[in-house]
Amino acid sequence: MYLEHYGLKEPPFSITPDPRFVFLSERHRDALAHLLFGIGQGGGGGFVQLTGEVGTGKTTLSRLLLEQTPENTRVALVLNPRLSPVELLETICEELHLPIEGSALSGSSGSVKALTDALNAYLLDAYAQGLRVVLIVDEAQNLSVEALEQVRLLTNLETDTQKLLQIILLGQPELRDILARPELRQLAQRITARYHLTPLDADETAAYLRHRYRVAGGLHLPFEAGAIKRIHAHSAGVPRLINVIAERALLGGYAHDDTRIDARSVDRAAKETLAPRATGAAKHWWLPLGVGAGALALIAGVYAWRAPSPPSAAAIARTASTVAAAKAPARSTIQPQVLDADALAERIAAAAPASPLAWKHLLELWRLPSDDLSIGIAASCPFAVSTEAYCLRARGALDRLVAQDRPVLLHLADGSHEAWAVLLGADGRRARLSLDGRTFDVDRIALARYWNGDYAALWRGPGNLTLPLADNTPGLIWVRDRLTTQYLPVDAVAMLDADMHAAVLRFQGDRGLGSDGVIGPETLMALAARDDTGPRLLKGLE
Repeated sequence: MYLEHYGLKEPPFSITPDPRFVFLSERHRDALAHLLFGIGQGGGGGFVQLTGEVGTGKTTLSRLLLEQTPENTRVALVLNPRLSPVELLETICEELHLPIEGSALSGSSGSVKALTDALNAYLLDAYAQGLRVVLIVDEAQNLSVEALEQVRLLTNLETDTQKLLQIILLGQPELRDILARPELRQLAQRITARYHLTPLDADETAAYLRHRYRVAGGLHLPFEAGAIKRIHAHSAGVPRLINVIAERALLGGYAHDDTRIDARSVDRAAKETLAPRATGAAKHWWLPLGVGAGALALIAGVYAWRAPSPPSAAAIARTASTVAAAKAPARSTIQPQVLDADALAERIAAAAPASPLAWKHLLELWRLPSDDLSIGIAASCPFAVSTEAYCLRARGALDRLVAQDRPVLLHLADGSHEAWAVLLGADGRRARLSLDGRTFDVDRIALARYWNGDYAALWRGPGNLTLPLADNTPGLIWVRDRLTTQYLPVDAVAMLDADMHAAVLRFQGDRGLGSDGVIGPETLMALAARDDTGPRLLKGLE
């Protein structure tokens, strides 16, 4: 099957939600931060509004929000808002486990007053216990005007000093138009935070593809730079459509026995999966989720063509599970502590100056000497730490560092306090760090408050490497060997010629590096990451 063709452990672009594949762009992180702020401390009992086009990740964010709500939070989640005011109140009471005997749902006439009184009593009791109650309405654009007015009236439930209910509305862009109606101006005036989630840009689309492919077990993204551009053009950056097109392109590459996927293959995949009346660009964003079902049908069709007697879905799942279990490294069942932003700040403040334990840890991971002298040399981060080990200090995004798949040091700062922490692993939501010898997980949004992108990394390369590289030197031969077959022909010479420049450009593009064709320290470290030896990052933190 096509997974084996690309060296994958599981499908990388399935449209079914899986927390391990979550990719948060900067706008997704900002949106999640808005929602968490509203729940935690900033809502003041008003409304928080999140809108976005179909398929941009609103539901994914709501799932992440539910997973990250504080322990003192009680959440009522309304997924089907096509309800009358009474039915809406009943649904909220059901979500909060309040008795609703004699309601409309049980066959008799429901009472708005009785339901509101019960809800008010619950909210007062929760307030007395120090609990925060949050109502989340998904697909809120489907609320009727009457239901929206009932939602507004719920914010009147309050004490002398505080609102008792925080309300979050998630919806498509038309929710903004609905709330702009004159008859809903009272509700609109109570919205304390608004955020509109936009699709991914071209760079984020490339990072999204690399992230999901890596989580699925892939080592080298098969999409050429031109293919990635076409995926972005056809999908307009909508994650759901990116998945549909990329999945079909992989299947097409498998059917043609291709290891690289070019722009023409993507165009063909988009034509086969997206509506025929939409061609080429942003016309696809509005397509319904039903496109996914068509894509699944196409997947089944291609699979049947390649394998006349395919195994059952259950057999495939059992096989994938067995292979994954056999290849997965042994991991401790004890999960590290999860720190919030305040706890991380405390760790930074308490860290030892210059963080010698972090540098010692990184040296040990690379099996390099870690005595005091070696730590001092490494901490100064010269280009050559030893005859075959090198240091790079630069600035980059977390997703790009995760793509390198090597532990690095992150420079954390909180005011006058600074510390280095070892990045041991990451997934779409959290990062695992070691700071002053203590390992913990931290939410990526919290990490971003204290990390501006500065990092330091060690890597192994050819002995006595010097820059700039020259023709037919051991350093350039080492580079050529790591570009051979995928980016250079087998008989390529170690020369700084046009072929080498083009190969380096393609490699940099595939790895998310600055594409300038120059073989600098960051490109050398990325090439070294292709070697099988050396430490790797944890992929899943659960």
